[in-house]
Amino acid sequence: MLLVMVAIGGTDILFALDSIPAIFGLTQNVFIVFTATAFSLMGLRQLFFLIDGLLDRLIFLSYGLAAILGFIGVKLILHALHENTLPFINDGEHVNVVEVSTGVSLSVILGVLVVTVVASIFSPKGKAKNAVSGAKRHAVEYLDLNYETDMVERDKIFARMCREEDQIRKLPEKYKRLIRNETEFLELLRSAHDEHDKAQVRADAKG
Repeated sequence: MLLVMVAIGGTDILFALDSIPAIFGLTQNVFIVFTATAFSLMGLRQLFFLIDGLLDRLIFLSYGLAAILGFIGVKLILHALHENTLPFINDGEHVNVVEVSTGVSLSVILGVLVVTVVASIFSPKGKAKNAVSGAKRHAVEYLDLNYETDMVERDKIFARMCREEDQIRKLPEKYKRLIRNETEFLELLRSAHDEHDKAQVRADAKG
């Protein structure tokens, strides 16, 4: 357990430190950089749980983040050249280059994120992954219900899972390959169906 906690804490620190260059891409204020990093350390684990359901849906997120990091890298290089004091670059004089303002940086970052999200939402591959992740999530949610849960609530969750199953069946074959651990996934759905049948029998017996 100690090793697990150390690994989780180390991952948080790694991601927080990794974001420092991105923060410098927006501001040179050391106080803002420090506080942003501190707050990311405090809220990073909660953010993982918040966006966990979105990661499968936003299939182009990694490309968008790569573009943003590339843009910030160029911005930092331009800023370093503008503030240059190294003797082997332009004889230690400032290099006359275009600097990217904070407003332009924020606009580019927000624009890339919006394009990434919209492209992910409307892409067939994104819809396929969303159906798979939704069916898995609702199957697990259904199996976690206790015996005292109202049958109406059970039926709502089960109906959502069934709709997502229908979407998966209608997918082209190339998108069905997106299912990870297909055998376990199908077994999970089968277990949810079996549990629903048992719940129906118990409800009929009580009625």
